[in-house]
Amino acid sequence: MFSAVLGLFSQDLAVDLGSSETRLYQRGSGVVVSEPTVVAVQTDRRGRRRVLAVGSDARPMLGRTPTDILAVEPVRDGRISDFEVAEALLMHLVRRVHGRNGWVHPRMAIAIAHDATDMERRAIRESCEAAGARHVHLVPRPVAAALGAGLPVRRASGHMVVDIGAGASEIGVVSLLGVVHGTIVPGGGNGMDRALSAWLNETHQLLVGAQSASGLKHALGSALPPRRPDTAIVRGRCLRRGLPRAIEVDGHDVHQALVPAIDAIAAGIRAVMEACPPELAGDIADHGVVLTGGGARLPEIATALRDRTGLPVVAVDNAERAIIEGTGLALEELALLEAVAC
Repeated sequence: MFSAVLGLFSQDLAVDLGSSETRLYQRGSGVVVSEPTVVAVQTDRRGRRRVLAVGSDARPMLGRTPTDILAVEPVRDGRISDFEVAEALLMHLVRRVHGRNGWVHPRMAIAIAHDATDMERRAIRESCEAAGARHVHLVPRPVAAALGAGLPVRRASGHMVVDIGAGASEIGVVSLLGVVHGTIVPGGGNGMDRALSAWLNETHQLLVGAQSASGLKHALGSALPPRRPDTAIVRGRCLRRGLPRAIEVDGHDVHQALVPAIDAIAAGIRAVMEACPPELAGDIADHGVVLTGGGARLPEIATALRDRTGLPVVAVDNAERAIIEGTGLALEELALLEAVAC
């Protein structure tokens, strides 16, 4: 009874705690918060940590802080690596939506990896409860992505979703609102950035930061060789002389650096297909593969994966928001939320 009364004073929330962005969906209102998953933390001489900045205020601090301040990315490779910092981030964002009202205790649905361990699930629940949730529902990310992509996953029919996130690419076959089989390919968009950095390091002896590599990927990146490659100037530190240096890079070079990451995603798709029951594999051959996540925006990636797997591949229009919108859809319908929660 008391929990029901509290529900009258709050709006339930869906959460996508991603490696790059954290998004909150408020029941009845849609997506109300989208912030970088970064928290700036200061550590005093006694080892106590204090939050200085969160989200867009903390992102500019990456790689630019003194020794007692650290800009932390609490989600890496699709997993929460620092639950204390993740909890602080959630608490800050929930307060932004609901204010500092101590009587507000929303129901919270949060998207998690389909293969999360019991320890990870328990830690995520505790973090959400510490942020103020009165009930916590854990939704597998492939199911959330499929719902957000508008796939008919309530039926006894197989659909493959590939969510190319910043930290990892999660591949799942969904049927009857559950994950039948799946795998996680480490890397994701951040892995592509690291591959570009490594290529510049090895080929041009140029050391660049993560933000420079990401900017180069967005400017020239393509999953297929460009017909008429553009060029861009990239700046970094020369490893030979230790001085600032700028070089010109073209689209062919960037494509070659991204090929191993694209091959890894294609190999993951083939591995999941091989492990699927024949009936579901036949469904996927008919329905094709749906791409979600920010990495689905890489030019020509659907065509490149189709060429490597022989399956129809399409990227949805709301690729970046498919997971939060799918988790939000479940939040809007309690019976659906209870059916997909794990």
